[in-house]
Amino acid sequence: MSFKRQTKANAMKPNAFHRPLLILGAIVAAIVLNLLMVSGAFAQQVLTLEEAIQIAQTSSPDIKKSRLNLYSNRKSLDAQRLAMKSRFGLDVTPFDYNRTRLFNDLVSRWNTNEDYNSFANFSVSQPISATDGTVSLINRFGYRDNYSEFQDVRTKTYSNNLYLQVDQPIFTYNRNKLQTRELELNLENAQISNALQLLTLERNVTQTFYSFYQSQNSLEISKAELENQEISYEITKNKVDADLLAMEELYQAELNLATSRSTLENNQVTLDNAADDLKLLLGIGLDEEIAVQVDIKFVTREVDLNQAIEMGLRNRVELRQRTIDIERSQFELTRTKSLNEFKGAVALSMGIFGDNINAPQVYDSPTVNPRVAISFSIPIWDWGENKARMEASNANLDITKIDLQNQKNDIIINIRKTYRSLQNLENQIEIAQQNVKNAQLTYEINLERYRNGDLTSIDLNRFQSQLSDKKSALASALINYKIELLNMKILSLYDFENQQPVIPNSN
Repeated sequence: MSFKRQTKANAMKPNAFHRPLLILGAIVAAIVLNLLMVSGAFAQQVLTLEEAIQIAQTSSPDIKKSRLNLYSNRKSLDAQRLAMKSRFGLDVTPFDYNRTRLFNDLVSRWNTNEDYNSFANFSVSQPISATDGTVSLINRFGYRDNYSEFQDVRTKTYSNNLYLQVDQPIFTYNRNKLQTRELELNLENAQISNALQLLTLERNVTQTFYSFYQSQNSLEISKAELENQEISYEITKNKVDADLLAMEELYQAELNLATSRSTLENNQVTLDNAADDLKLLLGIGLDEEIAVQVDIKFVTREVDLNQAIEMGLRNRVELRQRTIDIERSQFELTRTKSLNEFKGAVALSMGIFGDNINAPQVYDSPTVNPRVAISFSIPIWDWGENKARMEASNANLDITKIDLQNQKNDIIINIRKTYRSLQNLENQIEIAQQNVKNAQLTYEINLERYRNGDLTSIDLNRFQSQLSDKKSALASALINYKIELLNMKILSLYDFENQQPVIPNSN
């Protein structure tokens, strides 16, 4: 029996030939393990808040839509301004044939007329932005071949009509100028919306970023708590083995250890969910491993309430949006008023016309063709339609003015609330910092008491939970302070953390 055991043992021992192979295999395994660890370390992307915001500003779908809207409004304004430049046009009709049979009352007989035309129109039109009129230079050159059955005559002639024409509306508003101004306001409003979208994105990224950090911090706290529970469990187990403690103390220690492990696993799940939320918001791959790096040190910031309100009322773009809405309502009022307005139009033209059977001689005997026309549109009775539409437009204008005043009040109230929250959070952070110090000292003292047998595991677990809660409360207070500072920056458009305006002074 002993011989068999010895033989088996000798068989299990590596001989001189196998030993180098085992050593080589161990080295290769170590190298592979290190490469995997290094690649895993490089695969994880550690983000700061500024980097997260920059990534979101490049890949966020909302920002892309906002920029496309801004681009569209800019191009619409460019098109309107280009439409006020000279326009050149050429219309060519190379072939126009018409054959008709009509009854001629003068000679009381039917007549067949055959007509062939070929002509071209060249025009240069220049809109007048100041008066909403148009000046046009038009030249019409054509060839005509006409046959009349009545006199059995065929006429072939070339003709040219060159004239200058002016069309000017009167007693009405300038439609081109209003449309241009409206497109300018649309572009400004799109720029404001894009700026607001960027600020909203910064707020969302900051909140999601700090939520991820808080989950990351909670996981680290739960890991530290688990290590403490493992130490406590080993102490309890050793004392129970030495018959210094009752068996129920070991059961309680095992329960505390299991609870800590469960808390760690729950916090890991919460962290994974927060990571997915952050990756989705930033627009990065869901399979990427990320971590965040936060400078969470507490530094009191000087926030002046009066300065914040003044900067908010001066620079908040939402107020400009309300002003734009008022101006748009006034435009609508102008359009409504013109539905049944008294208006007129003046048309002037002066040119020369010539015709000849030979094209070069069309102006041998030119004819001057002046034209003057003045027309008016005079409304008589519309059964009160225009008055009703005007009252509706005036009501909408008043609503917009009320919205402007409400917006100002909301800005002031929100800045005040954020200021009070910052003041309160400063006090809460100081209290939370002192609580963490006291909880740490209390835990260390009671851990020593537990080692000496003067404290039960239930009491020690209570002090451990107290320490974890105080650390989490401090992290939450610090994060809330950072977020409230960002809220104050968005509300006042002034960065009190760096003591500089968000919108640089143009002067």
